[in-house]
Amino acid sequence: MIMTPFVAELIGTTIVVVLGNGVVANVLLRQTKGHGSGWIVITFGWGMGVFVGVFCVSKYSGAHLNPAVTIAMAAAEHQAFAWSQVPVFLGGQFLGAFLGAFIVYFFYRPHFKVTVDAGAKLACFCTIPNIRDLPTAFFGEVVGTFLLVFPIFLMVEPSVALDGSEPATQARKLGLGALGALPVGLLVFAIGLSLGGTTGYAINPARDLAPRLAHALLPIPGKGGSDWGYGWIPVVAPVVGALLAAGLARALG
Repeated sequence: MIMTPFVAELIGTTIVVVLGNGVVANVLLRQTKGHGSGWIVITFGWGMGVFVGVFCVSKYSGAHLNPAVTIAMAAAEHQAFAWSQVPVFLGGQFLGAFLGAFIVYFFYRPHFKVTVDAGAKLACFCTIPNIRDLPTAFFGEVVGTFLLVFPIFLMVEPSVALDGSEPATQARKLGLGALGALPVGLLVFAIGLSLGGTTGYAINPARDLAPRLAHALLPIPGKGGSDWGYGWIPVVAPVVGALLAAGLARALG
């Protein structure tokens, strides 16, 4: 299959948002099978959504699926990733997140109609802080994204040197197939469990901004505002956290 990085990032990010925002809708909207099943279900759903998105497109684009990751990769010059590639990756990510939000809305459309809580409807698209303390929310998104991106820089593929056949420095890498994406999914799950209780852990500008725009444009009954006064934090703070992670990764060599 021939797939460009743009198309790969679009497909992968669409999958992440459909499964991630989909689990939020399943838990928060009225009269769903998963209504009221709780935060653990949401965090696990997001973790598995990232896992599925990553293993589907990792061989085509590296599966960044997150502008903060893309910017960090370019800043750290990780695996020779160049700044010239950033617009292509970001374009696919934002378009994929927008498309994913539309799919979630149309999938759960009857449940949006019977749900009265405008905040619950907004949460099916983007993040909302539980306590509106903007400096704390900004700090939380910086820390959460740092703890997403820095471990990604530290991850290495397992390798083995065949006895007597080649030097240890020329060890062959062992492919893990889909399991290679599992650590990233588990990382997102862990961040959600430990640090997601304040802001909802966007840790991804595309995942928040594009669905927030979809919320503003879609004819959702009783939806309320899209909270643009907060909307800049899930965009700017993850980039700051990612750049801090990239800087530390470069300093450590």
